[in-house]
Parts: sequence; structure tokens; C-alpha cells
Amino acid sequence: MKSVTNKNLWLPTLFEDLLTQNVVNQERFTVPAINIIENEDNFKVELAAPGLKKDNFKIEVDNNKLTISSEVSSEKINSNVNFTRKEFDFSSFTRTFALSDNINTDAIKASYKNGVLSITLPKKEEKKDIKKMVEIS
Repeated sequence: MKSVTNKNLWLPTLFEDLLTQNVVNQERFTVPAINIIENEDNFKVELAAPGLKKDNFKIEVDNNKLTISSEVSSEKINSNVNFTRKEFDFSSFTRTFALSDNINTDAIKASYKNGVLSITLPKKEEKKDIKKMVEIS
């Protein structure tokens, strides 16, 4: 078996392989993960979006569709910094969900805490069929 004299020989090859796969300067697009929880009185949508601010989000309800979007422009980085790899970058996303007819769209509320956007979608009160006896006169 042939011995390798330079123990760090694999490092440049690894970085060259990574850098030549069009990873650098490529716009990154990620869609945040969500949880949807149904309770008796509401649905709760939790969207994982760490590193953003509440002002970065736009939540819109139109024609029984809930649209959550965010757009964050990248800040210019210091040109004196020589990155080997740069993955810290925020971009935009849009998620759209069809709402059922039993959602009270006028009472939707949202909050953003610890990197999670929480949206509460209250259910409309169900019309209960009340059984009633009618007297015959």
C-alpha cells in the first residue's frame, strides 16, 4: 500500500469539489417547516423561521386562502472577508393554505416568538340543530 506524505492532501480536494458544484453564489431558497394543530376551538399554524423579525412577515387572507410570506434582502458583506463557504443568507418564501369554510377569518391572530410564527385560526361556532317540538293547535 502506498503511503501518503501529506496528511492534509484531502482538504483541498474536498473544498474544490464543493466549490465546483455551483454551491457558491447560488441563490438559496428554503421553505420553512410548519406544524398544523387542530384543537376544539381553532387551528394553530406554527412556522419555523428563526432569525427573522415580525416585521419581515406578511400574512394575508383572500378567498379562503391563507398566504404567509417573507422577503428579506441580503445585506452587503465586507468585501475584505474571504469566505471558503457562505450559507448565512436570508431570502424570500411564500406558503399558501386553503382554509375550510368553518374558519372565522375576521378573528385570525398571529405572534412571533423564539423563531416560530404562530397563527391562530378560530373556528366559527357551529350552528347546532336544535330539536324542537311543534304544538299542533
